[in-house]
Amino acid sequence: MADSKASVLIVEDEDAIRLTLRDYLLRKNYDVLVASDGVGAIKQLLDRDVQVIVTDYRMDVLGGDYWIRFLQKYCPEKHILITSGFLRPEFPIPFEVLYKPFDYGDLERMISEAIEDGE
Repeated sequence: MADSKASVLIVEDEDAIRLTLRDYLLRKNYDVLVASDGVGAIKQLLDRDVQVIVTDYRMDVLGGDYWIRFLQKYCPEKHILITSGFLRPEFPIPFEVLYKPFDYGDLERMISEAIEDGE
């Protein structure tokens, strides 16, 4: 189980996924922040210390390749996990990708491992 100080930012434009994932990770004792797109995520990143970013790839507002490029350039010290129902393994993404639909337990394990690696 995660340290209660481990902070995770969920960036997901689908309300149901964003909110159920938030609730799941809160029950696992993470400090959870949410944003519905890349712009909202940037606001959260400016205001809070975040260890792990879990982000959807395809979002209407600042998503896709520009979002990936932003994360590479401005968040190199963050652990970033990409979720996607759009991407395929042959697409070159510089971060670990979890393909939708995914098991929340698998995602939580990836978050926990990322935090442990960063300590």
